[in-house]
Amino acid sequence: MGTGYGPLNGVRVIDFTHVMAGPACTMMLADMGADVIKIERVPYEEDGSHNADDPYWINGVSASYMIVNRNKRGFPLNLKTPEGIEIAHRLIRDADVVVENYRPGVLDRLGVGYEDAAKTNPGIIYGAVSGFGRTGPYAQRPGYDLMAQGMAGIMSVTGEGPGRPPVKPGVPMTDITGGILLAMGICAALRHREVTGEGQMVDTSLFEAGIVQTYWHSALAFSTGQAPEPLGSGHPLQAPYQAIRTKDGHITVSAGGWMWGKFCELVDPCLEHDPRFDTNEKRMENVKELEAILNERMAVKTTAEWIAELEASGMPSGPINTIPQMHQDPQALARDMVVTQNHPIAGEVKTLGLPVKFSKTPGGPKRPSTVYGQYTREILGEAGYVDTDIDRFIAAGATADSM
Repeated sequence: MGTGYGPLNGVRVIDFTHVMAGPACTMMLADMGADVIKIERVPYEEDGSHNADDPYWINGVSASYMIVNRNKRGFPLNLKTPEGIEIAHRLIRDADVVVENYRPGVLDRLGVGYEDAAKTNPGIIYGAVSGFGRTGPYAQRPGYDLMAQGMAGIMSVTGEGPGRPPVKPGVPMTDITGGILLAMGICAALRHREVTGEGQMVDTSLFEAGIVQTYWHSALAFSTGQAPEPLGSGHPLQAPYQAIRTKDGHITVSAGGWMWGKFCELVDPCLEHDPRFDTNEKRMENVKELEAILNERMAVKTTAEWIAELEASGMPSGPINTIPQMHQDPQALARDMVVTQNHPIAGEVKTLGLPVKFSKTPGGPKRPSTVYGQYTREILGEAGYVDTDIDRFIAAGATADSM
């Protein structure tokens, strides 16, 4: 079934994912036009996606489920029944991609791992994201975003300085990055199959998704042999490049290189040739002293006033938005990064948009997340089953119809 939109229109994905990294990957594929069939657990009460253990619900529907599962067709399937495995292989036979984020070996034991899927469909692209990947000494370890951030070194360089407790960035960085990396790998594998006809396994991990966040910091460690330290909102190579206090909050500024002189003209002309700060190297050496001076000088005007002056001078700056403020930002709205959908149960809900824009094949959120069992008969019908087969599968507990 083609979706009729996006550069991946005509690509079918069987989605065995849950929680965040896997669903983020398949959400990206769905937003780019792939027909994503999201496998959900039977019975409904055992489906942790619909019954998310969180306090965030909109009219009885999990907000966390809705935001990463738009554009997908949900399909309850019990992989612990023979009928469920039969159906899974029928779906894999007709698919282009399988995506899963279980611990390595779980789906293999159920009979729908890569080797079994490739026997059913030799051209299948089988994407997997786990805590640590399919190889190496940690392959069988359970892993979540928190562990990946800690082990990748991210938490060692996050926070206000040495001697302070470790800090995790407030967003699930490795989950979302892991999902994006897997989506990128799947698209590359689809291109390879287009040329050669060969399917393959695409494997990444939260750990690796964390490691690739450390390019700057790894460069420093490789060159000096020293472990980089946390810098608050600062930068390891440039100053000032951080959040500075204003009259009504904070502002982010970047004023290194050629921008230093212009910045000083606005904030304090005496700073430009101050021997403590007249080169980037000196500013880095004296960054705490510079920060204290800038906090004092810039506290005399509001964030909006400083942004207007800096922008007029061609210099980058920005406010520190809350999440709701970001949702209302005119640039976010102009780029369709906050859109409204009508969910059949939750009603009018907001979701985030597709962060990649295509001039010829636009994608994005086209339909809200699925209602449990909503597409069961449609999907099984496309797979060649008739109503008597579907009724038999439901009676056997292999699938479920609309509630």
